[in-house]
Amino acid sequence: MRHKLWRGTSIVASMTLLSRIMGFVRDATMAILFGAGPAFDAFVIAFKIPNLMRRLFGEGAFSQAFVPVLAEYRTRESHAQVQQFVNHVAGALACAVALCVGVMMLCAPQVVLLFAPGFAHDTARLQLATHMMTVMSPYLWFIALSAFLGAVLNTYKKFAIPALMPVVLNIVLVSIAWLWARYADIPIYIMAWGVLLGGFIQLGLQVPALKSLQLVPRLAWGFTDPGVRRVLKLMVPALFGVSVAQISLLLDSFFASFLKAGSISWLYYADRLIYLPLGVIGVALATVVLPYLAQYHS
Repeated sequence: MRHKLWRGTSIVASMTLLSRIMGFVRDATMAILFGAGPAFDAFVIAFKIPNLMRRLFGEGAFSQAFVPVLAEYRTRESHAQVQQFVNHVAGALACAVALCVGVMMLCAPQVVLLFAPGFAHDTARLQLATHMMTVMSPYLWFIALSAFLGAVLNTYKKFAIPALMPVVLNIVLVSIAWLWARYADIPIYIMAWGVLLGGFIQLGLQVPALKSLQLVPRLAWGFTDPGVRRVLKLMVPALFGVSVAQISLLLDSFFASFLKAGSISWLYYADRLIYLPLGVIGVALATVVLPYLAQYHS
């Protein structure tokens, strides 16, 4: 047991370290091309909003609630029942996130001002952030389903591929920044499209691994499924824990939006450096331990 935990944690930690290194390369690229100014301020806000929702619908509260229930199904039920449960969860998640994405796109200016009210006095940053959030909103749909697929793979002890997905996003963004964005009329807009492309690729790359498990989800209406209801019930306390940390990060940007242009950018760069150890050690260990605990509990 100890060997398995160490091996799984080592895999996730090494992939996370690689992701953080590529994240550093990405942030260095952004700093070189965009610096700390109005355009990158707008990008940070537009990118933070779907990322907050991703923590709720994907990697955070949802995974904490979904993995224990899936582990129980895997231990006690037939493969056909596991497949049915996965289908229902996928359908419910896709429906809920699609609704959220639609609201974000229709009310983009209001959502931006909710998280960065200081932009109300800066028309340029508000327009930039609104446009980019409209472009990046569907990224939430891709990344939420990607996190769902990753949770399934983690439950079956396939840790490497989900842990590698953030690396893929960083590679996509760095490539687009150097090969496309810097030649565009408004380079920062291209980065918004890069985020969307990265989310699509992250989702697609995990499908072959699920085929090997014969668990590729097929979207099905699942809100009446008892397993889905259990996941929703377990999400409620998890939402509080996840949202507190994320809201504290958003409050930083909330106040920084009233400061001079570039303040949000500097805050972003500093925040990325501070959270390096947490991502490499803490998140890696938690990711690996949860499926094992859930399986033993079942």
